[in-house]
Order: sequence, then C-alpha cells, then structure tokens
Amino acid sequence: MALSKEMTAGRPLPLIFSFTLPLLLGNVLQQTYSLIDAAIVGRFLGINALASVGASTSVVFLILGFCNGCCCGFGIPVAQKFGARDYQTMRRCVAVGVQLAVVMSVVIAAVTSWLCADILRMMRTPDAIFRDAYLYLLVTFLGIPCTFLYNLLASVIRALGDSKTPFYFLLFSTVLNVVLDLFCILTLGWGVMGAGIATVVSQGVSALLCYYYMYARFPILQGEKAERKFDRALARTLLGIGVPMGLQFSITAIGSIMLQSANNALGTACVAAFTAAMRIKMFFLTPFESLGIAMATYVGQNYGAGRPERVWQGIKASSGMMAIYAVCTFAVLMLFSRPLLYLFVDAGEAEILRDATLFLHVAATFFPLVGILCILRYSIQGAGFTNLAMFSGVAEMIARILVSVIAVPMWGYLAVCFGDSTAWLFADLFLIPAFYYVYRKIKQIKLTNEVCE
Repeated sequence: MALSKEMTAGRPLPLIFSFTLPLLLGNVLQQTYSLIDAAIVGRFLGINALASVGASTSVVFLILGFCNGCCCGFGIPVAQKFGARDYQTMRRCVAVGVQLAVVMSVVIAAVTSWLCADILRMMRTPDAIFRDAYLYLLVTFLGIPCTFLYNLLASVIRALGDSKTPFYFLLFSTVLNVVLDLFCILTLGWGVMGAGIATVVSQGVSALLCYYYMYARFPILQGEKAERKFDRALARTLLGIGVPMGLQFSITAIGSIMLQSANNALGTACVAAFTAAMRIKMFFLTPFESLGIAMATYVGQNYGAGRPERVWQGIKASSGMMAIYAVCTFAVLMLFSRPLLYLFVDAGEAEILRDATLFLHVAATFFPLVGILCILRYSIQGAGFTNLAMFSGVAEMIARILVSVIAVPMWGYLAVCFGDSTAWLFADLFLIPAFYYVYRKIKQIKLTNEVCE
C-alpha cells in the first residue's frame, strides 16, 4: 500500500532532501533517455539527423512546457487541501484535474499537429533537415495526451508527499524507451521518427500503469463515486492556477524559440552544437528543477496548514543545497565538457565540439542564477500565486528576445551561448522581490485567520 507524507512538521532540510532525491533520480532518468535518444540518433543516423531532432527543441518545450506547467498547477490545490486535511475536496480536485487533462491534451495535440510544418518554417529550419525535423515534431505532438496524463498523475502523487512512486514508473519508462529506440531505429529503420515513437509509447504505457496504481494503492484517493463528478467551480480554480503556470513555461519558451531560430540561421553546424550542448546542459539542470518541484509541494502543504514560518526555513535549506551542487557542477563541466560531448559527436567534428564546449562553459558559470530561479518560482507557485510567477517567464522571454534580435546579429554564436544566463538574471531580478511580497502576504493571511478564530 502506498503512503502519503506530510511535510508540515519536522526539520525542513532532511524533509526537502528526502523528497527531492526521488524527484532528482526521476528527472535524471528523463534526461538520460533524452541523452540516449540524441546519442543513438547522432551516432547511427549522423549529424544532420541530430540537428533535425534539435531544430525543434524549443517548440517542444513551448508546447510540452505548457502541458507540464498545467499539470504542476493542478497539483497545487491537491497539496494545499492535503496539508489542510480536507481530503474530500482533495479527491474532487484530482478527479476534475484528470477530466480537464484529457480534454485539453486532445485539443492541443490536434492543433499543434496541424500547424507542425508551419512552425518549423517560421523557425527557419534548414532545408537539409526539414523532413526529419517535421516527422520527429509531428510524432511528439501526437503523443501529447500521453505526456499530459503521466505528468498530471505524477504531480498528484507528489502533492501527497510521495515522490518515490513516480520515480519507479519513470524508471520503467526509461528502460522501455531505450529498448524501443534501438528497435525502432536499428531494427525497423524508422530513423528520427522512430526515436519520437519510442518516447511517446513509453510515456503512454507508464501513464496508464500510473493511473491504475494510483487509485488502487492510495487509500486517501479512494472516495465516493459522487466525488468524481465534474465540478465547474473546482475546474475554474484548477484552471486559474494551472493555466498561468503553463503559460509561464510557454512564455519562457517563446524566448527560447527566438534564440533557437537565430541559432538555426547560423547553419547546420551551429544547430548540431546547440543540440548536443543543450542535452548535456539540461541533464545537469535537473537537480535545480527537482529541488524547485519539491519546494512547490513543501510550500503548498505548509501554506495549506497555515505555517508560513516553515516556508522561509525551507527557502534557506534548499538554497544551501543548491549552492553546493552549483559549485560541484561548475567543476565537472569545466573539466569534462568535451569528453561528454563525444557521446553525440565524433572527435573529428572540431568546430561542433568547440562551439558546444563554449556553450557548456558559459552555462555552468551562471548555474547559481537558475538555482535561485527554480527555488523562488516554484515556492511562489506552491503558495498559489501562479500569476505572479508567470511574470518571471515574461522577464526570461524579454531577455532571450533581446539577445536574439540585438546580440546574435552582432556577435553570432557567442551571443547564443549567453542567451540562457541573461534570461536567468532577468527572471531573478523579478523573483527576489516577488517572493518577499508573497511571504508577507501569507504571513498576513495567517494573522487574519488567528484573529478570526
């Protein structure tokens, strides 16, 4: 029987660390099969195939980021009601969230699949890689319902304080994805499209298993049939939190699309370097993202329980962990970037290796900025202030657009390397005062409630 876990009492640091660890392992697995996808494509299908996968990375982040953001947002009221021990409303939130996810994911999949070719043309995708980029992106879009459902169910389970169960399903998904990658690409000869199919199928199987396991093994989610009916008021609440959170990811991605479009225009070699470096960068960013997701649940539960003082304690504990990891990662990437890039690129591709190494060195230098960003943004979202968190995405978008429009034409690929760090800085300049505002607000809410009692 699976167990839920409250984080409203006890020392914050061990609680957050123990909750983050399975999340980290799960995110590492996700990035691992992303790395394996790229490694298999780059090694067996060539540089052009690798570039075709990377040419649409920002678009995938735009669409899937919105879906994943909505899923995380739908999990916040669940965490808050769980912290407040209002289990009936919590179960109704879960049921309505699943219903919304089904409808939204099908609509998004249909629209994006229809516009797939137009999107790639707008991004100035080179002709040499257009066909493969189109096939990979189309399969990814058609698989959106699988991605949406898995992320929603994982978000719900994490909201109950259980970050281990989603990890186990992700482990299964990763192994299945690797097997299907090799089968689809090497045995069936489906090329880049095979990599996309392998990912979608593995996520779909994991989502179905997660759904049946969640309702069968979590007693706290097993309620009356009436609690699973669609509720418009709850739907508005979930959408009011989930959509701004999804838009925050999408707004951030718009800037990334602008930056990637500017990079695409620099040629296939720059696209390949960007693709390889991005895969490694995203792998090393997973602990920051995992720590942020843990803080969303931690803050959500403590906000629901009326314990704002624990929110600040959690911020200090998570910032200490983030700083230690950022220093270690800086050392690793400064010393071993080139050997890591050999996973994707032959040693003879000197230009691509040089450009990708430069990208990773610049990113590693500014990792503390993205660490602060993840901790504060997710904490603000956990308290339910998702509209405020969304504006940090606007700050990121503005920064990347400025780099794309002004800096890239002047300094070329070097400016692309500084695009992310500039965006992280812009977001932090907004998030730091925003968090202090939110913290004061939740303390005032607690004082008001105490006076009323």
